[in-house]
Amino acid sequence: MKLWGGRFARAGRDPHFDPHFDPLFEKFSESFSVDQRLVLYDLRVNQAWVKALGRAGMLRPAEVRRLARGLEAIRAGVEAPPAGRRKRSRRNVSTPWHEGASSEDVHTWVEERLEKEIGALARKLRTGRSRNDLVATETRLYLKAEVSNLQSAALELLEALLGQARRHSGVVMPGYTHLQPAQPVLFSHYLLAYYEMLLRDWDRWEDCRSRADELPLGAGALAGTSYPLERARLARELGFARVARNSVDATSDRDFVAELLFACSLAMVHLSRLAEDLIIFSSPGFGYVELADTYSTGSSIMPQKKNPDSLELIRGKAAGLVGRLAGMLALLKGLPLAYNRDLQEDKAALFAAVETTRDSLVLAARVVATLRIHPERMKAATNQGFLTATDLADELAQRGVPFAEAHEQVGKLVRYCADHGKTFRDLSVADARRFIPRWDPKLQTVATSPERAIERRNVVGGTAPAQVARRLRQAQRTVAKLRRQLV
Repeated sequence: MKLWGGRFARAGRDPHFDPHFDPLFEKFSESFSVDQRLVLYDLRVNQAWVKALGRAGMLRPAEVRRLARGLEAIRAGVEAPPAGRRKRSRRNVSTPWHEGASSEDVHTWVEERLEKEIGALARKLRTGRSRNDLVATETRLYLKAEVSNLQSAALELLEALLGQARRHSGVVMPGYTHLQPAQPVLFSHYLLAYYEMLLRDWDRWEDCRSRADELPLGAGALAGTSYPLERARLARELGFARVARNSVDATSDRDFVAELLFACSLAMVHLSRLAEDLIIFSSPGFGYVELADTYSTGSSIMPQKKNPDSLELIRGKAAGLVGRLAGMLALLKGLPLAYNRDLQEDKAALFAAVETTRDSLVLAARVVATLRIHPERMKAATNQGFLTATDLADELAQRGVPFAEAHEQVGKLVRYCADHGKTFRDLSVADARRFIPRWDPKLQTVATSPERAIERRNVVGGTAPAQVARRLRQAQRTVAKLRRQLV
């Protein structure tokens, strides 16, 4: 069955009678293998469309009822649990609802099934609409629903991060810039940095849903329908906030797909950065954290290996998703208005983005929740790298020494220690005063106490315990609020 064909010599496209039939092109152009994910949305939109046609006088009440019953029967078949579907052979193997389908796309499959259910009346289903406005509507419905699933998965990771932050609220670790030891921070403060990233991801997904929340149905192929349909009522019935205001734009707009791809790509970049950190921190040279065996793998040749493959796969899948975003933008950049068949490729990218991001979020949440933390390794590492050097310079500045001069003095002291294999703890008073004439016991305490350095950062957004505790409480309230929104 084709939803088109009268214009062509052999509408049946029978390879035995049509010399122009090319099975390669048939395979190349089909999209059912991808867009079958939209089948329930297609049925839902068609149900609303049938009722709208009835209100417009294009279908008699009896026809509306028959079409609606037919669509409902298809839906029931699609949603039936495997045990309720017919079995093949003698083995207890369930048959998927789409088995054996050779339809061009999901819309064709639905019409084929509907005609089998109710006969020729199914051919009225398409009255006044095009696959162009139909697929645009279904894709928006899919996106709106999947945003909630993405947000739910993100909540799992947010809660895992906050859980570890609460359990290890007093743990001190080295903070890094350029992957070099920089300043001491609370481990909770470090975890809350990823909380902030994911919270922005949540907001971006919400923005995507808001912009996708308009109804294309009724735009037809590109010029709008000629039937007196109540599009505003259609929008309400399908759960859209508004009606698309330009029919040409409505059928060809895929900005909402590109935006979701960007939002998912950026979220995956954040997950990739977290994965990279944990890969580094779990290596023996650091030993700050240890992955659960469940989320690690071994080597086929090296018996001692415990590899962070779960994190490496997240990092790798992030690269693939960034590539899909670039591909989507390239797809759109040269398209003339309005609909073009190129847009068939948007759904493979969209579905992959949603599924990859959702699964990565859930997996990352489980990895984080089951991490074993080694505070003693983190604390020991704060004695390396001269992490309190900035605090020494700040203390001198508070005593009236120009900061540039204080910076120079501390820098020379660090150089001396590095050249002689010493830490600040190893310095004698005489050694220290060669570079910092005002050296005294207080400066010695500043230099050798990462905890004191952390306490000094008592500003909003700083790593001081009071500030981190306050932000952690705020974060817990925010996550609880977001959880309620999704219910």
